[in-house]
Amino acid sequence: MEVAAAAIRLARDGFPMYPLMADSLKRHAERHAQWPSSAAVYLPGGRPPESGEVFYQKDLGASLQYMADEEKAVAGRGREAGLDAARDAFYRGDIARKFVAFHKEQGGLLSAEDLANYRSPVGPPERRRFGDLEVFTCGAWCQGPVLLQTLALLDGTDFAKLGHNSADYVHRLTEALKLAFADREAYYTDPAVGSVPLPTLISEEYAAERRKLIDPNKAWPEMPPPGGLGAKGQVLSASAGNPFPEPDTSYVCAADRWGNLFSATPSDGSYGSPIVPGTGLIPSNRGSQSRPDPAHPAGLAPGKRPRLTPNPALAIRGNGAQFMPFGTPGGDVQTQAMLQVLLNVVAHGMDVQSAIEAPRFASYSYPSSFAPYDYYPGRLNLEARFPEPVAADLAGRGHKIERWRDFEWLAGAVCAILVDRGRGTLEAGADPRRAAYALGW
Repeated sequence: MEVAAAAIRLARDGFPMYPLMADSLKRHAERHAQWPSSAAVYLPGGRPPESGEVFYQKDLGASLQYMADEEKAVAGRGREAGLDAARDAFYRGDIARKFVAFHKEQGGLLSAEDLANYRSPVGPPERRRFGDLEVFTCGAWCQGPVLLQTLALLDGTDFAKLGHNSADYVHRLTEALKLAFADREAYYTDPAVGSVPLPTLISEEYAAERRKLIDPNKAWPEMPPPGGLGAKGQVLSASAGNPFPEPDTSYVCAADRWGNLFSATPSDGSYGSPIVPGTGLIPSNRGSQSRPDPAHPAGLAPGKRPRLTPNPALAIRGNGAQFMPFGTPGGDVQTQAMLQVLLNVVAHGMDVQSAIEAPRFASYSYPSSFAPYDYYPGRLNLEARFPEPVAADLAGRGHKIERWRDFEWLAGAVCAILVDRGRGTLEAGADPRRAAYALGW
């Protein structure tokens, strides 16, 4: 009840609409209008709310309150019983019944048994050393190990010699990211139902071989071929237009005086599926990240998780002298933004806020994780703060340069906390590219 109180209040009593969300609702107004239950929330009075208007989600507030009330009803039986009661309210109680009835009415496949039998697995993290760091990510059911693979490819790099955000630096990181994304496309799958050669993919020996494909003077004009572990390269067609993912992912991290750390990337979209009437909730539409081709590693199959983009991380330095939870929204750009901020801190000695605010770039030379899986071979986006000579140099190496504005929300919105046990300090940073804040008390 205490944890949910603020969320209940904000949903029930409303909050002032902020610019990024207002823009997103305008952009997707036609899709929200397809479903009366979604239009009632996201298009109140028949139009998307303007920035500054109070935005209400009363059914969502009622659903959260129902779960809190179920917890309160068993308060005398202890904390665990209370959490079980709140969970059962969602997966077995009134909320679940509304989900199932609506899906049946709409010809959907979700059943009461699906909900009742669902459990969120708790699994071990993937990890890799990078200098005096140990970096932890989620497994290959998401794109987390892309960060570990890229760090493996960059191991031993003299970053000071390359120069921060120089053309050499941006080129080197971009080409390493392309190699990691090629392997993501070829090998990442739900480890519960498939095999991922992850120990090899993040190993020094494999990185040494893949690193040979990085030409310091020439960019790969498309996604490179995957490493020789049995996967075949794909024939891909370039997409028209511009990449524009849904801005519905969030990131949150926390640290306390006792050494507890939290790093999470909660995420789901609002316009790919309808709100279930009377709940304010959209059962996850992350199935859009499963490929329709069953032969693809991320292909759709019964009981198989889609290969997701959200991927929180944690870095530990010097045998526990420093800890840093970090992450970001941003779809396929997440690991790219996280890599740049991490290197800004550990390789370039920046404080956390400066590391986050530094100019950022992103490659799109791989198929998107989201249907219809757009592909922009050779595309490299740079924020406008990169000097023109850097952009021209990169273009001369074969990168297809596109410019963003100075602080672009598509470049991610990294948040991080650096806990320094030796100094006894906690240092946090939040990204001005979206509505993000660092708070301490």
